[in-house]
Amino acid sequence: MDLFLPESGLMIWMLIAFLIVLVILAKAGWPMIMGAVEQRNTHIADSLLAAEEANNALAGIEQKRQEAMAEAQAEQIKIMKESQDLKAQLIEEAKVEARKEAEKIVADARLKIEKEQAEAMANIKNEVIALSVDIAEKLLQRELDDKQSQTAYIEELLKNNQPRIEA
Repeated sequence: MDLFLPESGLMIWMLIAFLIVLVILAKAGWPMIMGAVEQRNTHIADSLLAAEEANNALAGIEQKRQEAMAEAQAEQIKIMKESQDLKAQLIEEAKVEARKEAEKIVADARLKIEKEQAEAMANIKNEVIALSVDIAEKLLQRELDDKQSQTAYIEELLKNNQPRIEA
């Protein structure tokens, strides 16, 4: 059991060495360790503060993003409405223009038809006149083949068309 019971001289030297190490640590090591712990605490506190600021900034950015999205959607709705209004206006203008063009085409067609109708009537009149003259000529040639019938016919015309002289 002697192994478990140290000698008194060894105990004193161990105690002296422990006290020397303790004094050295208390004078030089302990302030450095405490300074490092304090630095670490300060760094952690600063990091937490920076993280809190970053979270606040992120929340502000998120709010701005949502506001920008809402504004962009409102602008998109406005642009869509304007484009639909413009589309309706263009369609209405095209319809009005088409009606005007159709009316112009119809009016031109009517004028053309009236002109062609007048030309056709003039042609028909000329043909009727030509036919009438041909028929009359043939009839007269037939009736007035001889000289005596010609003279009688002329006298009859003169009697019927004679101007009356009044005294």
